[in-house]
Amino acid sequence: MTLMELSMIPLDKGSSFSSYVAQSLDIIDNSGLAYQLTPMGTVVEGEMSALLALLERCFKNLEAQSDRISISVKFDYRAGPRGRLTSKIAAVEQKLGRALGKC
Repeated sequence: MTLMELSMIPLDKGSSFSSYVAQSLDIIDNSGLAYQLTPMGTVVEGEMSALLALLERCFKNLEAQSDRISISVKFDYRAGPRGRLTSKIAAVEQKLGRALGKC
């Protein structure tokens, strides 16, 4: 199973990107893949082929609206079952003996 962390922003649209992020999140949410939105990007879990197809759908959507796009993508593959979006965090919290992520 693979985790993909992505951030995609149009560089020619000013200083606020939330409407463009919302469009990508709509595509991601409708993909049926497990994901987690963070303040700096989105992490999606799935098979590599599904993640690459999703990345391309998000890119094509933004490409239709922007002449310059910054894309940051990171992949983490590990053979095994789904659920790493939460299990990686749970493993660290278990070692510390407490929950993390206070806002």
